[in-house]
Amino acid sequence: MLPSRLAALDRLYYLRLDWNRLNGTVPALRQSTLQIFNVSGNNLSGPIPVTPTLIRFSPSSFSWNPNLCGEIIKTVCHPGPPFFGLSAPFAAPPPSSVLGQSAQVHGLELTDHSTFQKKKHKRNAVIMGFSAGVLVLICSLICFATAVKKGGRNNKDSSTTPVMISSEDTAATAEAAAVMQTEQEKELEEKVKRVQGMQVVKSGSLVFCAGEAQLYTMEQLMRGSAELLGRGTIGTTYKAVLDNRMTVSVKRLDAGKLESTSKEMFERHMESVGGLRHPNLVPLRAYFQNKEERLLVYDFQKNGSLFSLIHGSKSRRAKPLHWTSCLKIAEDVARGLSYIHQAWRLVHGNLKSSNVLLGPDFEACVADYCLSILAKPSSDPDPDSTAVYKAPETRNSGRQANSKSDVYSYGILLLELLTGNAPSQLPYLVPNEMVNWVRSMREEDDGGVDNKMEMLLGVAINCTLSSPEQRPTMWQVFKMLQEIKETVLMEDNELDPH
Repeated sequence: MLPSRLAALDRLYYLRLDWNRLNGTVPALRQSTLQIFNVSGNNLSGPIPVTPTLIRFSPSSFSWNPNLCGEIIKTVCHPGPPFFGLSAPFAAPPPSSVLGQSAQVHGLELTDHSTFQKKKHKRNAVIMGFSAGVLVLICSLICFATAVKKGGRNNKDSSTTPVMISSEDTAATAEAAAVMQTEQEKELEEKVKRVQGMQVVKSGSLVFCAGEAQLYTMEQLMRGSAELLGRGTIGTTYKAVLDNRMTVSVKRLDAGKLESTSKEMFERHMESVGGLRHPNLVPLRAYFQNKEERLLVYDFQKNGSLFSLIHGSKSRRAKPLHWTSCLKIAEDVARGLSYIHQAWRLVHGNLKSSNVLLGPDFEACVADYCLSILAKPSSDPDPDSTAVYKAPETRNSGRQANSKSDVYSYGILLLELLTGNAPSQLPYLVPNEMVNWVRSMREEDDGGVDNKMEMLLGVAINCTLSSPEQRPTMWQVFKMLQEIKETVLMEDNELDPH
């Protein structure tokens, strides 16, 4: 049974329950955070609820459930069950690539044996097909023998019939056994591949990451309308609207900065980065490379960047955000960075407010992560807008970024978030002077500073210490923020016991 409590998981992001022989009905999921969903290949029944969340998924997400109906899969719902008991036909299921990934934050996945189920279906289909053929052959030969007897033929002709049946039956059985053996060998080979490394799905020259479905081809991507979103340190980003109305973000990497990165190195790194899946990361969906071009395809985030939220647009001047918004954004970014550092031992390398995007629920999602390692070291000084985010030990030194330099960048980002000022305008001050300066910045805009803001400021100061060894890890930063949130909740409860 599909548990109804799934509808109560307010931050559900990933739900793969395909090919698990589940029965029951589809719950009315309404989480706007849900990005990956598939319940195909089960025994679900009844109408599919029409919710803003479920209508975003294609009919293939519900396929191979013969008793499902509703507007989403364009099947009329009858008042009673069908007269004939329907079952899934003996045919191979539609191709879908599933990455057997470990448990994810705010997600569920029960597809460990999905490949086995698909292979078993296919094998059963082959065996049933051969069996049916043999049965038809036997019946035909028996009818033929009966007709010969009635016609007065001698018994010699009819006596050969069992020999013919035995010969055909043996051949069919041997062929079915050979097919079964081949399927078992293929199944074993696929299991070995899954153990050895991540599978990718290729559509032409476009490589889809982490078992993503082939939603478009390279040709469709090139035909789509393009809108320039911005130029960064390692490439240019465009908004692309495809002919199937899907909108994606495409990053065209600077060939000059990646000229020292070989094709094999790029592929290996993209397969690692493409496996990162977290609610506070913008996922890499696909990548492409040839001799002249290297492209990365991400989800498009229509709510813009943290930079725009903090600093406003040309038409309006932004004010410092309320401390609760600062805490929420700081926690989201810390959670995403901690996942990169702890779970995958990778480094962002280029964290800044323009590389933090806002998701559908205005959650902060880290973007453009783990790309700086591909660029060759440059002796040219970084622009002021970028250099200020970099830790002193990596600034204009040619040294590669590491997890502690990411922590420094995070501290600068947090100061930008608290003050509303661009990082290039942040003065170099000792901690006590920094508190007074932040207070003056927020009071100018009637933002005010209290104990809550000072606790967040303390985290930022710890992150921006000049010595890398004295800085906390991102996991420690995340725990600090959680403690601040718990402290504030306790204080609020004491002030308002009701």
